[in-house]
Amino acid sequence: MQIRIRSLALISCLLFVQYSIDAMIQPHVKPGIDVLRDHQFDLLKGKRVGLVTNPTGVTADLEPSIDVLANAPGIQLVALYAPEHGVRGDNDAGKYVESYLDKRTGIPVYSLYGKTRKPTKEMLQGVDVLVYDIQDIGLRSYTYISTLGLVMQAAAENGIPFVVLDRPDPLTGIRVEGPMLEPRYKSFVGAYPIPYVYGMTVGELAQMINGEMWMNDTVQCELTVVPMEGWKRTMWWDETGLSWVPSSPNIPHASTTMFAAMTGVLGELGTANQGIGYTLPFELVGAPWADGAALAQYLNSKELKGIFFRPISYRPTTADSISIRYEGVQLHVLDRDKVNLTQVELSILDALVHVFPEYNIFFRAKPDRLEMFDKVLGTFEIRRQLMNGISVDELLRTIDQQRALFMIKREKYLLYN
Repeated sequence: MQIRIRSLALISCLLFVQYSIDAMIQPHVKPGIDVLRDHQFDLLKGKRVGLVTNPTGVTADLEPSIDVLANAPGIQLVALYAPEHGVRGDNDAGKYVESYLDKRTGIPVYSLYGKTRKPTKEMLQGVDVLVYDIQDIGLRSYTYISTLGLVMQAAAENGIPFVVLDRPDPLTGIRVEGPMLEPRYKSFVGAYPIPYVYGMTVGELAQMINGEMWMNDTVQCELTVVPMEGWKRTMWWDETGLSWVPSSPNIPHASTTMFAAMTGVLGELGTANQGIGYTLPFELVGAPWADGAALAQYLNSKELKGIFFRPISYRPTTADSISIRYEGVQLHVLDRDKVNLTQVELSILDALVHVFPEYNIFFRAKPDRLEMFDKVLGTFEIRRQLMNGISVDELLRTIDQQRALFMIKREKYLLYN
């Protein structure tokens, strides 16, 4: 009898351990594609579906949304639309994507990063509903959200309903930072008058694009957002329980999105390196002419919250830099909730200007690189003021004032607490 009781206790213990492991493995958040599947694809029943997606369009258990919809009963997946990097993610950043047939399904793939960035009437023939399922990174310059607006516009112009399968913002839904986009700098790397870090899911942003008629002054589409289940605005990616699929070649981890917000704009100048071409994309700032110790000392003296700068020496592995030694700093985030991404970004630019005046990052940049730098930031004022010696604190005060109206407008489009 005693042996039986012990055996039952052991079994109960093992079952509890297995339950605990399963609980840890199960994601806390269900993306829109999982919620749609749970509801038997009711929104798409009897429809011919066009899907805008890439490798990040996966279920919580990593099944591609392409395959889920291709095999879903009662619907017909008839077209795929490829943004930058392609549907399967096998194209480099900035490389034109040509239209082709998807090898796995035989479904035609229409490029939205080639001759056109908006689906043409011909590309939409035979499509009853358009579905968007792409993981964003929460930065205005990331081109997937520009594709989002253009597809929404095409849907509106052709009378096709548009469905967004929502996904988390990896930078949380409460972090809103950076300069607003000025109208004159509207481009494919800055399509909407929003802050650089805008603190919204792609579904919320789609609602704002539609509600504010940012596609143009008169067009709105028939929009439905399939919301996530279990997501909270305060969640960082690792708190969702979801696996990260690289959203582009230089965003290998969810945490990379945070570093991209701090150093990505610098890379547009072409006068310093931010880890692209090395094993730590966006986590470094360096150059052949830099003094890593001096740069680290200057930046650490600013006592920025939540971050530490460590001197580093490295050699990029790209063909044109493989034999050149770079010196600079590695960014170490000590407290992600306290770090101000924009403050770090501006402080790095300020440091490079002040510590290395003889290698001025702005004066040495080519005109086309300066133009792209301003487009990505959405303004010329930051570059002008940094060159004129305006302090980072003063720049931040101006930026905070500029985004006040956005914060009020944004509120009515939020779907989650």
